[in-house]
Amino acid sequence: MEVYHSIAEIRDRLKKEGKTIGFVPTMGALHQGHLALVERAKSENELAVCSIFVNPTQFDKAEDLAKYPRTLDADLALLESVNCDFVFAPSAEEMYSALPQMKFDFGNLEHVMEGRFRKGHFNGVGIVVSKLFHIVQPDKAYFGLKDLQQVAVINRMIQDLSFPITLVPCPIIREDDGLAMSSRNRRLSPEARKLAPHIFRILNEAKLKLEAEEKPQNVLSHVEEAFAAIPEFELEYFEIVDFESLESLESKNPEGQNALCLAAYLDGVRLIDNLVF
Repeated sequence: MEVYHSIAEIRDRLKKEGKTIGFVPTMGALHQGHLALVERAKSENELAVCSIFVNPTQFDKAEDLAKYPRTLDADLALLESVNCDFVFAPSAEEMYSALPQMKFDFGNLEHVMEGRFRKGHFNGVGIVVSKLFHIVQPDKAYFGLKDLQQVAVINRMIQDLSFPITLVPCPIIREDDGLAMSSRNRRLSPEARKLAPHIFRILNEAKLKLEAEEKPQNVLSHVEEAFAAIPEFELEYFEIVDFESLESLESKNPEGQNALCLAAYLDGVRLIDNLVF
């Protein structure tokens, strides 16, 4: 496995290989969910490339950026264990010699759910992912569906800007108790970690109610009451949306896929999850 910190060096090295590339962009603090993406990239391409970069332009709160775990040595060991071929781990100065002046506008996609509570977040995502696409020039890019809205935004960017890249959305990887794997989970106290699986339980209850033809407003009320019954949680949002457009649904979509999406604070840590059916 080769590790590069320079844009020019990783770009030149990959050009010399001349092989198909499966790319997994990450912010580090890797877990099994990330490794599953790398393994799939490895199985479907001649080379698997992973980037590790805590992107400052997608954080709307300075304290969240400061608290984000940085575990490069451990991350590299994990990537080597799944036979990743190349790792790109640049500094902020390498990626941004000057602050970006341009801005992305993803329309309605960036104004609902995550975008409603994290102003500028998807502009930062769009900028860094487009830069990484230009640097690595992958054939396929692999993203986990835990960040469902991010996948929709990246798909829009690929389509609108004609990137010659196939987006490969991958299923959420969960712990044995149902908690969606996330780098943020390691910030939970032991007590909070025991409570965290309630997120997936409540999502499943909401799914069953919607499948039983209950009105979305009744499902929303159930979710709000379920979280209110566990005072350690603070529910930020719960949305029932169309899987592709992310537009709110007034009733269950019988022909397409529905997505139940939420964000909640637990122990001061913001956790997101979703259930698609």
